[in-house]
Amino acid sequence: MPRNIVIVGAGQAAAQAVETLRRKGYADALTVIGEEPLLPYQRPPLSKKFLAGAHDAEHLPIRHRAFYDEHAVTLRLGLRATRLDPAARTLALDDGSTLDYDALLLATGSRARRLPLPGAALAGVFTLRTVADVDAIRAAATPGARAVIVGGGYIGLEAAATLRTLGLEVTVLELAGRVMSRVVSEPVSRFFEAEHARHGVRIVLGAGLAGFEGDTHVRAVRCTDGSAHPADLVIVGVGVAPVDDLARAAGLACDDGIVVDEFCRTSDPHIHAAGDCTHHPSLRYGRRLRLESVDHAFEQATSAALNMLGIETVHDRTPWFWSDQYDLKLVIVGLAQGHDRMVLRGDPASRSFSACYLRSGELIAVDTVNAPRDQMAARKLVAARVHPDPERLADITRPLRDCVDSGPRAP
Repeated sequence: MPRNIVIVGAGQAAAQAVETLRRKGYADALTVIGEEPLLPYQRPPLSKKFLAGAHDAEHLPIRHRAFYDEHAVTLRLGLRATRLDPAARTLALDDGSTLDYDALLLATGSRARRLPLPGAALAGVFTLRTVADVDAIRAAATPGARAVIVGGGYIGLEAAATLRTLGLEVTVLELAGRVMSRVVSEPVSRFFEAEHARHGVRIVLGAGLAGFEGDTHVRAVRCTDGSAHPADLVIVGVGVAPVDDLARAAGLACDDGIVVDEFCRTSDPHIHAAGDCTHHPSLRYGRRLRLESVDHAFEQATSAALNMLGIETVHDRTPWFWSDQYDLKLVIVGLAQGHDRMVLRGDPASRSFSACYLRSGELIAVDTVNAPRDQMAARKLVAARVHPDPERLADITRPLRDCVDSGPRAP
């Protein structure tokens, strides 16, 4: 068992790894390195309640300082790891110090993607990834201000909903032909487009960006078709990239993230990785994935911590994701890519429905909108790889759990 564990990163994965290590009896040295000068905190509220001002910073930490003190965790916050030497098992920090480790967990997460376009550095052009980002956006988000959001994914639409409730004029520019096109089917996309329009959000689809205009502060977003959208503030929400710089420079295998095996091990046996930064195998879906979700960070960090202690644990969970927009809760269970049939349960006009995705008869994913019973059943059914009867699946009067026709039954 290692005598000195260091965790690089101070987000959900790091916090969960700390909790698991101590709960499983690891009592030796444990250090967490974090670039932000803050305790590990929750990111989902940033685009919702924290942006809206309904939550203050005190509600964000995953665990408060007393937890880390009680469990003898050394927090090195506001510091960046600059160099990793796997051969010497040392880690250099930007304050000039060097740490030794017996075992290392890379939980470096992801960073917001930026657009290499003219005017991207103008004041008033923001990303939404950290508390500091949101503090800056909130200062600019005065009622009546014109907000342009680039990107119609989770973050973009959540921010649009929040800013609209704060009284801003909101325009969403989305390059694809529908919102959330990478993660949901067309009926779900069209439902959310209609809901945002009902709340006064203007969504422009097929919008290619040419750049941001203004002298020192952004004043408009210019599209490739020549149109210009006036803006007092802009939020760029075009996804995130894995933070794998440290691992890559150290010679660890990286490919759209830090490559790990089913035991969360990197190409160095003394280094594990967990969370948004990893490119990992999914036994459930038969391919390698990089997932960006709180649940994934939580579950993979748990698996990584157990493996670091010699408790061999295969990481293979069915992923799930959620998004809150207005009074709507979208929950996605599983991965729908590659489906060959979609069955709709319920009428989107009712504002409570589900979309079920099948591949060769197997239920591989379910999107639910304000349908908590379907969501709970889906988490069991997708994991159990059931083959539901499509006609029963479409019958909203029948509970989702009772739609199985053949194949293994969910517990």
